[in-house]
Amino acid sequence: MMLNSTPVTIEDLTRQLKALANPKRLQIIHLLMEGVHCNCELGEALDMPPNLISHHMSILRDMGLVEVERDAVDARWIYFSINEEAMTALNYNFSAFFDVNRIQPRRPTCGPQGSVVPADAIAVA
Repeated sequence: MMLNSTPVTIEDLTRQLKALANPKRLQIIHLLMEGVHCNCELGEALDMPPNLISHHMSILRDMGLVEVERDAVDARWIYFSINEEAMTALNYNFSAFFDVNRIQPRRPTCGPQGSVVPADAIAVA
């Protein structure tokens, strides 16, 4: 699984899933998919104080899913948006990992089923 020739490890996927498993962070992603939001809009929509919004945004920023821009006139205002390239990579990696076409037939080699010879493997003379 890779996009832009960067291999994705189980550890990478685990980290991403852990970050996204939080309901508030999923709600933030949902809101940002609708467009750019400022800290106060997110806080109002999620009924959360600014410090908790900042905490969740820090985790999403560390994942690279969210971009931040300070207002050019008043730097106290912070605007958040989705990093489209990172979201594309996330979709690609999760789709590749959870692709049902990856499922392979396999028989156990141990336990009672491991000692059973499949009927189609028995040659009839």
